[in-house]
Amino acid sequence: MPLPLIHLICGSTGAGKTTYALRLSGEVGAVRFSIDEWMSALFWMDTPQPIDSAWTMERIERCAALIWRTAADVAARGTPCVLELGLTSRSARVRYVALAEADGFPVRLHFLDVPADERWRRVEARNRQPGGTGQLDFQISREMFDFVEAMWEPPTPEEMAACDGVRIG
Repeated sequence: MPLPLIHLICGSTGAGKTTYALRLSGEVGAVRFSIDEWMSALFWMDTPQPIDSAWTMERIERCAALIWRTAADVAARGTPCVLELGLTSRSARVRYVALAEADGFPVRLHFLDVPADERWRRVEARNRQPGGTGQLDFQISREMFDFVEAMWEPPTPEEMAACDGVRIG
């Protein structure tokens, strides 16, 4: 019996990763793992002000490691998984592809390709209605948006081909 797919969702802030991941999970019967939900539930209430990126990144890494261990356990039992971890850099995507391959799981990369101006418009709209989407209980500042935007590395055509990629845009 073939092992279930690990679906990796990537896109920069405001691309619609959560909305897409929710829909995809329902369509393929997958368990969805969202870094934003884990961080919101476990750490956002304790975030130092002003925000300390080192503090944040350490906690993101802790959550991501536990998410991977849990997702691998779920997938080993025959259930596909959708990992909504941001995956803003090529190195982050390579890391999760390697983890999946080491455990024998096939991977599909889903790239939400949305222009930056449209993504910022979506973020501003979401910020005006906190909790309105039911997905996040914190607002994203322009500073946070720009911080992630500076790190964002869209997948190359070669990366998409190697990961059975799907481009949504």
